[in-house]
Amino acid sequence: MKARNYYLFKLMVASLFAVCVTPVSALEKPKTMEDMWQIILAQQKQIDEMKAGMKTEPSKVAATGEVKSLERKTDILSQEVEKLRTNLTIPDEVQYKSAYGLGPAASKVYQVGKGLSIGGYGEANYQATAGDEESKADNADLERLVLYAGYKFTDNILFNSEIEFEHASVEGGGNGNGDVSVEFAALDFFIDPMANIRAGMVLLPMGFINQIHEPPFYFGNNRPEVERRIIPSTWREIGVGLFGELLPNLTYTTYVVNGMNAANFTADGIRSGRQKGAQAKAEDLAFVGRLDYAPAALPGISFGGSAYLGNSGQNQNFVNQQVDAFTQLYEGHVQWKYRGLEFRALGSWGHIDDAGILSAQKLQTIGEENYGWYTEVGYDILPLLTPNTTQYLAPFFRYEQMDTIAKAPVGFSDDESKDRKIYQFGLQYKPIPNVVIKADYRNFNAKKGSIPDDFNLGFGFIF
Repeated sequence: MKARNYYLFKLMVASLFAVCVTPVSALEKPKTMEDMWQIILAQQKQIDEMKAGMKTEPSKVAATGEVKSLERKTDILSQEVEKLRTNLTIPDEVQYKSAYGLGPAASKVYQVGKGLSIGGYGEANYQATAGDEESKADNADLERLVLYAGYKFTDNILFNSEIEFEHASVEGGGNGNGDVSVEFAALDFFIDPMANIRAGMVLLPMGFINQIHEPPFYFGNNRPEVERRIIPSTWREIGVGLFGELLPNLTYTTYVVNGMNAANFTADGIRSGRQKGAQAKAEDLAFVGRLDYAPAALPGISFGGSAYLGNSGQNQNFVNQQVDAFTQLYEGHVQWKYRGLEFRALGSWGHIDDAGILSAQKLQTIGEENYGWYTEVGYDILPLLTPNTTQYLAPFFRYEQMDTIAKAPVGFSDDESKDRKIYQFGLQYKPIPNVVIKADYRNFNAKKGSIPDDFNLGFGFIF
């Protein structure tokens, strides 16, 4: 490939001179690398014909000196091309595919030969609540606009990052509800397919959504509630770890990261305990690891699990005493994609030590145990109607069940409003793979109290 690119450069230099004698109307803008290749070959043929014609008219050549001038310019440009040949490439069409646990758009940097890579995604939606006219809060929101910026220094070292703008404004500007965050920013060091190093702000490798949260790749306008409240996506911390492929199709990721901050745990779960790399307390560290397997004998099926374990007390006082607040979270998942069918199931369970002391400090019940699970299924029906279509239209259904206070600590009462079931159904339409239009309805059921249903309509994209 490098040899071909180098030859391509030399032909491009020669083509500059062919342009001087080629009518503008004859030049067409190349659309692909193959188009460029064909144009350059045609121009090189014209140059050869010019030289052959000049040899038959030596007097003209002697009078103008054009050949010597062109040769001198060619030599100079060839020397410059020689310096640039390892840095400049003409990329083929981008193939959006997940790599090393990240989303397809976030994985673009792994496809470049060297240098800068830019990608991103965005999503906007309209939400209308139903069944509660007094507290109705319909809203429209540019929920996220995200920029991926990566840089490949060498074949073995690269940097990748995600910068997210939420709700179209930042604190102190607009309506003041927005935020700008670094979702991840890490260096990858490729050593061996079985063991590579990643260091920086990392996405914790738990569940489906935390690492791959680009809108075309999950059903519905809102991410599953289980992967927001039980697995607190998007969850990122500062850490270092290993990732790789142990056996064919058996991958792993493992990090040591700063622990959570138990001072911010609430009755709604551990979500507020994320520290997000913002001057994070690191008196306590945590371990997180994940395994995934996609057996070659069962195409389209993958399954795996992950675990998070670490103290969250961070040497802080809770009702005048220090506690470890050892926090555990486990999840298992399975996914099946077969032709137009897409199926997912995920379950998660967590435990917090010293939950009674934390509850006394917070003056609210913090669950000693929490759990959640969901299952969803969708099917692309367009191939049934138009066999050769490249578009996508899938009705889907998702069921979720969760409880952030599955077990209350001794001496504290349960809050049954946290015990919830969610029924969701909708449509997912992709006119092209990069763009999705979504519509869905969610029905909430709590063991105690009521939560209004909502209707959601929106769109998302990657680039």
